[in-house]
Amino acid sequence: MYIPRDMFVECLDSYADQFGIQLRYHTAVESAIYDRGKNQWVVLVRDMDTSVVARLATQFLVVAAGENSAASIPPVPGLSRFEGEAIYSSAYKSGEPIPGRVHIMTKELIRYGMTMVQNLGLNVTTVDSLLVMAANFYFGDLSKHGIMRPKMGPLLLKSQTGRSAVIDVGTARLIRGVIKVFQGISKINTNSVEFHGGRQNSFDAIVFATGYKSTVSVWLKNGESMFKDDGFPKNYFPNHWRGENGLYCAGFARRGLTGIAMDAKNIANDIVAAMDKMSC
Repeated sequence: MYIPRDMFVECLDSYADQFGIQLRYHTAVESAIYDRGKNQWVVLVRDMDTSVVARLATQFLVVAAGENSAASIPPVPGLSRFEGEAIYSSAYKSGEPIPGRVHIMTKELIRYGMTMVQNLGLNVTTVDSLLVMAANFYFGDLSKHGIMRPKMGPLLLKSQTGRSAVIDVGTARLIRGVIKVFQGISKINTNSVEFHGGRQNSFDAIVFATGYKSTVSVWLKNGESMFKDDGFPKNYFPNHWRGENGLYCAGFARRGLTGIAMDAKNIANDIVAAMDKMSC
């Protein structure tokens, strides 16, 4: 149903080999600043193994850090006081280390149960309407179990908010019996969670599956021509991929792999045209 991890990695490796791309692994970008005097981007990168910082200079800078660079955990009151284990879904591997944890509560199940609320909805577009009709037929009405559909359809919701629909791996069935859905957290106590309406339940662990965020605004300086404070382009698709002074971005159109492919082609063609113009 999804591209297997090994197949995707193999595709990236073969692409790098075919075009002779020299990749820098275990390297983190600390900052990227545009030097107006030399008309070039200066990027500081740190080797995560040796902590050595290198300075790179380039005329073109393509930001491809992705829409989902870092976990986005909401500022829930009392989280720091929680005595149990609180982790993000990306770090959750198995329920075995957590005492009293039900084994079927895997990351995939929790993640689907939380994102399904956000991504199945009605929309005026034909495709969204068909998807919603199919979802209604397959899943039925889950509102009595705490799952309320948004007003937008999945495609429009993805393009406007970045939230992606996911494939059901059994969660919908479990929501009808095993998994309980509560609406909103008011605060977290030392060993319990208080929900909207005053309901309070005890928990051994909390696994956050509250989405991810862009980190571009943290390290990219002088990028105001292209990016907003939230790390997403100011301009909407299809005019989002090019900024000023040789700055580009790929993968921020909120259109999945198809959008990334379109960005890559546009950027490559634009850079080639700029280089040809300089050589004349």
